[in-house]
Amino acid sequence: MSETALVTGASSGIGEQFARQLSQRGHDVILVARRGDRLEGIAAELPRAAHVIPHDLAADAAGLKPKVDELGLDVDLLVNNAGFGTYGRFTEIEAERDADQIRLNCEAVVTLSHAFVPAMIERGGGGIITVASTAGLQPLPYEPVYSASKAFALRFSEALGEELRGTGVRTMAVNPGPVPTEWQQVAGHDSAGIVPGVIGPEQVASESLDAWDRGKRSIIPGRKMRWFIRATRPSTRGLQLRISERLYRPEDGGHTSDRKSR
Repeated sequence: MSETALVTGASSGIGEQFARQLSQRGHDVILVARRGDRLEGIAAELPRAAHVIPHDLAADAAGLKPKVDELGLDVDLLVNNAGFGTYGRFTEIEAERDADQIRLNCEAVVTLSHAFVPAMIERGGGGIITVASTAGLQPLPYEPVYSASKAFALRFSEALGEELRGTGVRTMAVNPGPVPTEWQQVAGHDSAGIVPGVIGPEQVASESLDAWDRGKRSIIPGRKMRWFIRATRPSTRGLQLRISERLYRPEDGGHTSDRKSR
């Protein structure tokens, strides 16, 4: 029997690539995102069975599990990919928008893990891939909530994975650098030009799934990005903050914008 993978944020970018590549690897897939029309188009192109669930995880993460149960499928692999970020001066970003960001980037990850991990443990196998970010490896001025939320996703994944040792269920965190997707375009802030080694969503998903096959707990996709992170790690936190503030400072002194899900 084929294993089933549930991918959130599957309508574009990294999530879409996870769905496509998992299907090519023989998984049946459940595609979750707000844009049902986009999901239907992707599902029609996949070689394996694909089920579409339009759902807003920021508004109601807990409501996804009953919809999955209606399909009569067990989720063997959960890919927590849905997420978004805000960019700009903190005082000029709507408080509710940042709260939505935390609900999607943090609360939904925890809620879905609670929803599907117990059954995985009972079956003696399964896993969770959570898309965090290199932004979670350091605090980023003008993206303070986003970088903090991705730090949460990374630490949650690592800690849960250790707790699940011996159950047959494992976790892996994926920490991409800037990836050219709709997520960048909607932001009006091309952070892809700030750091070297930018790669596309197809490579992010491919390297991540290869790392999953090797039993990795965490990965930074892209050789140049891994080198960049290692090279900057020895610097002091104060120096990192000053450099990040200069690199990420809004050009107009106050522009704020949303970034879409990866």
